[in-house]
Amino acid sequence: MDDDQRGSGFVPDGFEVPRAFAGDGFRLEPLGPQHNERDLAAWSGSIAHVRATSGFTGGWPPAEGMSAEANLADLVRHARDFEERRGFTYSVLEGAGAGDVIGCVYVYPRSDEPGRVRVSSWVRADRAYLDAGVRAAVGRWLREGWPFDAARVDYVGA
Repeated sequence: MDDDQRGSGFVPDGFEVPRAFAGDGFRLEPLGPQHNERDLAAWSGSIAHVRATSGFTGGWPPAEGMSAEANLADLVRHARDFEERRGFTYSVLEGAGAGDVIGCVYVYPRSDEPGRVRVSSWVRADRAYLDAGVRAAVGRWLREGWPFDAARVDYVGA
């Protein structure tokens, strides 16, 4: 089934969801199982920093961490959401090629307010200086390249 037949209502059926974005010092690609080791290392080495980031006060990441298998299951779920157009999680990468995972961006419908979009992001502690730039660039990208009404997008912490 192609994307035009799949629609979840979160984005219009004809909208081609971007699979890449490049900002100043970072780039985005859809989060998936191929990021497991690098993703786990990125957030588990920065638990306190991520938990201090606006939008991540609900118990994620878990203070005790998680196994590689549990993290993989989480990444598979995010990849499935992306492919089914229910929500879009991007890995924030640094450098060319595979690149170090330095964070994540989440674009999901708000569960508490239909029609609104909740965006959140984190970067690992040793790349905290990129946080504001990621938020600003992703915010512009969503306003300019996505079919969301800018007044209905809540970028947590922006």
